[in-house]
Amino acid sequence: MIKRPLSVLLLGLGLAAVQPAHAVSGSSIELGSGDDSTNMARVALRWNWNKLWRIGQGWNATGFWEASLGHWDGDGAGSRSLWDIGITPVFRLSPNGSNFFLEGAIGAHLLSESKVNNRRDFGSSFNFGDHIGFGWSFGDRNRYELGYRFQHLSNAGISDPNDGINFHQIRFGYNY
Repeated sequence: MIKRPLSVLLLGLGLAAVQPAHAVSGSSIELGSGDDSTNMARVALRWNWNKLWRIGQGWNATGFWEASLGHWDGDGAGSRSLWDIGITPVFRLSPNGSNFFLEGAIGAHLLSESKVNNRRDFGSSFNFGDHIGFGWSFGDRNRYELGYRFQHLSNAGISDPNDGINFHQIRFGYNY
């Protein structure tokens, strides 16, 4: 599936380990598969906003900044591997008293290559990444998260071509 996930994951865990505990709120690992058999692995660090907004009588909203580093492996003719660096504000919605959450986000991504293979050309290295997802927090003080994300990356028409790509991702997070 993914040729180099271990190096990406070790780099991300190393980055998390050197951060002061008060600076970073959590970290995560994502594995996913996308269009044209493109596989990805990503690590991320997060900084909670420490804000809670009540939505009606039954829901809460919160959010965090997520900085990520990912590696993609393309497939097919002209396939390439590329790196993805992103920064994304993530908004979460959860029912009162529940460990379930919904999330949505739109962020900026910088790719090391503008093509992942001969069929998928992003037109530029700068792309936008939006995602929707859901998940559950569990464990002692809800330190762990397991979730799913559907992510779309494209340049939003700022350059041609604008093939874009969709990923299905499984995410495991740890809250400090």
